[in-house]
Amino acid sequence: MTLLLILVGTLLAGIGSVWLAAWLSFGVLSRYTQHMLSLAAGALLATGFLKLLPEAFESGIEPHALFITLLIGLVFFFLLDKAELWHHGHEHHNGHGEGHGHAHSHGHHHHHEAAPGSWAVLTGDSLHCFGDGILIASAFMADAQLGAIAALAVLAHEVPHHMGDLVVLRQGERSRHAALIKVSLAGAVTALGGLLGYWVVDWLHDQLPFFLVVASSSFIYVALADLIPQLQKRLSTRETLAQVFWLCFGIATVLAVAALTGGHTH
Repeated sequence: MTLLLILVGTLLAGIGSVWLAAWLSFGVLSRYTQHMLSLAAGALLATGFLKLLPEAFESGIEPHALFITLLIGLVFFFLLDKAELWHHGHEHHNGHGEGHGHAHSHGHHHHHEAAPGSWAVLTGDSLHCFGDGILIASAFMADAQLGAIAALAVLAHEVPHHMGDLVVLRQGERSRHAALIKVSLAGAVTALGGLLGYWVVDWLHDQLPFFLVVASSSFIYVALADLIPQLQKRLSTRETLAQVFWLCFGIATVLAVAALTGGHTH
């Protein structure tokens, strides 16, 4: 019975949060994609710096080891982006010839190459969801009511993250459904974490701070290397203020969700 509750709770938190984020991103807020870039940058930065990293450092693990993990994570996602862009550029070069391929790839970057940061987002999101699954399993193993509260809390605080993920992936996907499927698969990893956590939660829980740091490095990398550079344009004062407002709104959203769910779900 406990295993069934863990599966239901993790799937609700992992996939339910993705679909709620998609409804907000593609439905109510779909006409404000540029504003969503600012909101996503703020949400991802706040998630990395104000939630994941503090939780990791509160674990009591040597800070030097966590900072090394953060640095390695940032370098890893930079190299992952390089490998992805090289792979797509190589395929494009072979398919169209050198001259045409070069011009074509610059003219239609977002249509023929994956968005920079997309794999970083999916990898970091999967790690984060995996950790969430372990924690939900731990809560359910302690008490069913506590497990249900933990699952709802994870669902609530994952929505801003997934909104940012969907915005990043939509930069390189023709179809919003493709982006939704990819993020939903990452969200489904929550159930995998729950299943594994059911049997070996004590062993994996000791490693959780490192999962959190790697996840935070992915969110920080995407915000600083992909989203914010897209916002660094010469704009009018009104448009600049709108960017700053939505950036701050993204940060405030994460803080508000943290406050509403008790501020410390991990």
